[in-house]
Amino acid sequence: MPSLTSEKTNGTSHYIACDLGAESGRVVLGSLVGNRVEIEEIHRFPNHPVSILDSTRWDLLAIYRELKVGLRKIARRHISIRSLSVDSWGVDYVWSGASQPILIPPYIYRDARTQSFYARAVEDIGKELIYAETGVQFMMINTLYQLMADLEHCPNLLQAAQGFLGIADFFNFLFSGVRRAEVSLASTTQLYNPTQKTWSKLLCDLIRLPSRLLPEIVTSGTLLGPLHPEVEKETGLTNVQVIATCSHDTAGAIAAVPASELPDWAYLNSGTWSLIGVELRAPLLSPEARQAGFTNEVGAGGAIRFLRNIIGLWILQECRRHWEREGRIFEYQDLVSMAADSELHRSLIDPDDPRFVAPGDMPAKIVAFCRETGQPVPETPGQFTRAIVESLALLYRDTLSVLERLTSRTIRYLHIMGGGSKNDLLNQFAADATGRTILAGPVESTAIGNILLQAVAHREIHSLSEMRAIVRASFPIKQFYPRASSNWRSAYEQFLQIRKRQPYSLGGR
Repeated sequence: MPSLTSEKTNGTSHYIACDLGAESGRVVLGSLVGNRVEIEEIHRFPNHPVSILDSTRWDLLAIYRELKVGLRKIARRHISIRSLSVDSWGVDYVWSGASQPILIPPYIYRDARTQSFYARAVEDIGKELIYAETGVQFMMINTLYQLMADLEHCPNLLQAAQGFLGIADFFNFLFSGVRRAEVSLASTTQLYNPTQKTWSKLLCDLIRLPSRLLPEIVTSGTLLGPLHPEVEKETGLTNVQVIATCSHDTAGAIAAVPASELPDWAYLNSGTWSLIGVELRAPLLSPEARQAGFTNEVGAGGAIRFLRNIIGLWILQECRRHWEREGRIFEYQDLVSMAADSELHRSLIDPDDPRFVAPGDMPAKIVAFCRETGQPVPETPGQFTRAIVESLALLYRDTLSVLERLTSRTIRYLHIMGGGSKNDLLNQFAADATGRTILAGPVESTAIGNILLQAVAHREIHSLSEMRAIVRASFPIKQFYPRASSNWRSAYEQFLQIRKRQPYSLGGR
């Protein structure tokens, strides 16, 4: 791979972060000046999956078109850009051929085709072996089960394929012409061995995945090369390098946690999903970790992101969409205000219940859950919202308790980043429920992490601790302190009883 210089122009360095989410994408301009970083959203666009017969796929061509719109907007500013990098959600992937970058439109992770293959993998291979090899939480959305479906249903596709790439790695390939799998994204597949630091040959052999289809893995901060000449021609950008930072958006967000070097904190990347965990030096592959539903994914500098994926604000997002279809339109702040005025601990749900994962009539699902567990049924949007945010806060407490037990750490602070960090009601409830200080922000942690990791690759920043100090100096962090209340203690006991009464098992619990 080519190397980067550490040159700097006029005291300011400019970088581009292409941040792709499951609902929207953004092109962000980052400017590093001394020990501060500034970000500016240049272009935002919706990311709408497309229904094709009985499947749902990502519209890669639309995403690529919109990314280039953002790059053209930046080019018109006539400023020197050092590099760009793409990050995205995990588990989904693109099949590419030698001459065709896209062989088929990729499935979205919520597509139902993986259900039977998840069950088959658990029965034929076993959870113990899969977890010992990968340390990844068991979820039907994982790449492992998607690939098993492709191997059985699309043999002709695999014959034509040169390999697969995660979503962000695929767009980095389009921008640079270099096919590589960045390790943070590879580690979400449930095919990566974090101990051996390579693809799991054992699992690939067991599912009969040919090794020729596995892309070469690179570490975060790898220079892929200059922007492809065709992209330069289309966008007007010149002399721009393409870097694989942390291709997985959560890994980039965690790299930007404004935390101290003491191991007394946990992180929560709050959005559609809530990803809550700690950083470790080595994977934790114990049976207890597997049974508790924790995952070992790779972060910046090779750190292990020991975390649990739990449903986050998706439940509220789906409620809001349902009300919109009924002609009742609410802004999120309106729902939060109504929730603040609603009765304390009237109704609780278990966000881990599988019924809340699929889209649909979410208010009806909440009503059914409350009836099944003998609780009052929410009747107003405020009561529904309060039930959701209180239940999430209680699930945070439960998860932190398990984290402390598994890692033998004492967690005093919870850093909440991402879009959910703007929800002050949930932040305060999290402080009250967990009994810990909540440090909320920055909101744009993924884009910030992407930009600063590019600066690390250029040797403008020399360590993760220096990077986090820059985040602390650049963005306001709101603090929420726990308020003493016996109500939350009794609510937690009620919450645990509700979880015990449910007949399902998720994530190995």
